[in-house]
Amino acid sequence: MKFLKIFLLAGLLSSCTHDFSDTNTNDNNPTNVTPDLLLSGVIKNMMSNQVNTAWGIGNIVAQHHAKIQFVNEDRYLWGEQNGVWDDVYNNYRNLQNIFTAVGGDSTNPYLGVSLVLKSWMFALATDTYGDVPYSEAGRAKLEGKYQPKYDDQESIYAGILADLKKANSYLAKSGTTLDGDILYGGGANAILKWRKLANSLRLRYLLRLSKRKDVNAEMAEILSDPSTYPVFTDNADNAELKYLSAAPNQWPLYDARVGSFDEFRVSKTLVDRLTTLNDPRLKVFGRPSQRSVTANAPKIEGIPNGLSDVNALAYNGGVQGVSRVGYTFACLVCNDIGQAAPDPSAPRALIMTYAELQFTLAEARERNMITVGDATTYYNNGITANFNYWKSIVPSQYGIDVTMPPNYLTQATVAYTGTQAEKLAKIALQKWVAYYFNGLEAWFDWRRTGMPEIVPGPSNLNNNQVPVRFIYPQKEQSLNGGNRGDAVKRQGADNLNTRMWIAK
Repeated sequence: MKFLKIFLLAGLLSSCTHDFSDTNTNDNNPTNVTPDLLLSGVIKNMMSNQVNTAWGIGNIVAQHHAKIQFVNEDRYLWGEQNGVWDDVYNNYRNLQNIFTAVGGDSTNPYLGVSLVLKSWMFALATDTYGDVPYSEAGRAKLEGKYQPKYDDQESIYAGILADLKKANSYLAKSGTTLDGDILYGGGANAILKWRKLANSLRLRYLLRLSKRKDVNAEMAEILSDPSTYPVFTDNADNAELKYLSAAPNQWPLYDARVGSFDEFRVSKTLVDRLTTLNDPRLKVFGRPSQRSVTANAPKIEGIPNGLSDVNALAYNGGVQGVSRVGYTFACLVCNDIGQAAPDPSAPRALIMTYAELQFTLAEARERNMITVGDATTYYNNGITANFNYWKSIVPSQYGIDVTMPPNYLTQATVAYTGTQAEKLAKIALQKWVAYYFNGLEAWFDWRRTGMPEIVPGPSNLNNNQVPVRFIYPQKEQSLNGGNRGDAVKRQGADNLNTRMWIAK
C-alpha cells in the first residue's frame, strides 16, 4: 500500500511537470518571427505613422492645413513631439531582427530592403531632431548598449547614403523571394522598384545635403548609369502604401472622431496659392464651405494659420464659413449631406513619389549640379505626374475633375520662365503642393530653401519664428541623459529654433 502511494505520487509529479511545460509555451507569443512578417509590420507601422504625422503637425507647419480648435500646433506651442522618435526606434528593433536573421548574406533580398527602410527611418529621425542615436541604436538586446551615443548629423547622413548605395548593389544580385512586401508586392518586379527607391532617396538626401557639401559627383554617378542605378521613371514606381476597404488595414484617419477631424481645416495659404495658379487640385485638398453650399455658390474658403482659439472659431463668420479637408481623406462619418461616403482604400501613405524626384532633378539641373536632362522637362514632368497621381487616387463618385487644364503649364504663374531665382521659386512651390500629406517632407524642404514662404500666424507663440526642429523627448534626460547632453552641447540649445547642421 505504501509502495502504491509512492508510485501514484511519482506519476502525479511527472504528469504535472509535463503539463507545466506545455502550459508555459505560449503559441501566441513566438520567440522567433520570420523576416516576411517583420517586414510587413515595419512597413505598415511606419507608413501609417507617416500619415498621422502629416495630419497632426506636418500639414500644419507647411500650411497645407490650419486649425480652428486646440490650436497649439498652429501657434508653435509644440512641447514634446515624440511620434517620429518612438516610431523610428520601436520599428528599428524589428529591422534589427531581420538583420540578425539574414546575417551578412547580401543575396538575401530582405537585407537590401531593410537597408532602404533603415535609411529612410533614420533620415526622418535626424531631419526632425538633429543629432540622434544611430551607430549604436538597436544594440541593447545583443550588445547591452542601453545608452547609445548620439551621432552627429554629418555622420548619420554619410551612413544613410552609404547604406542606400549598398542596398541597391545587394538587391541587384539578390534572389526574388520577398514575401511580406506590402509596399511593392514582392517578387522580381518589386526588387527593381526597391532599387529605384534606394537611388531616388539618395538623390533626395544628396540635394538636402548640398548646402553643406559638394554632392555633384554622386548625383552624376547615379544619373549617368541608369542600368546600375535605376530611379523612378513614372508614377507606377511611387513608394506608396495602398490601403484596403476592410479593417484593420484602412486609411488611418477613417476611424477618427468627426469632432477631431473637423479641428483641421484647409489653410488659406493653400487656397490662395492654388487659386492664383488656377489649379483644380484644390478641389482634392478641400471641399466647399457649408455656408457657400447653402447659398448655392460653392466655394473653398481657407483659414489663416496661427490664429488664437477664439479668433479661429470666429473666422469668416464661424465654422460654416471655413472649408473642411477634402473628401478623399475623410473619416467614416465626415461626409457632407448628399456626398458619397468616404472610401477607406482611396488615400495612400507616401515615402517618395516620381513627382518629387522630377522636381529634385529640375532644381539640380537649374543649379548646374547635374548636366543630364533639361530643367524645364523635369519641372513639367513633375507637375504632370502629380496631377495624374491625384486623378488616379480620387474616387470617381466624388465628381472631382483633376484633369490638368490645357494652358496650365504655359500660364505666367506656372511657366518655367524668368530669372533663376524665379524658376527655383516655381519649382519649390510645385514641390510643396506635391508634398501634400507626406509626413514632414514639405517642412524639411522649406527649411532648406525658405521656399515657398511660411509666415507665422498673428497669434504664434514662437517670437514670429517658424520652428526648425523638434525638441528631444524628455524621457531621454533620465534614460540617456549623458549622451543627450553631449548632443545639446555640440548642436546647440534644445529648442524649436536651433538649426541643425544640415540646415545651417
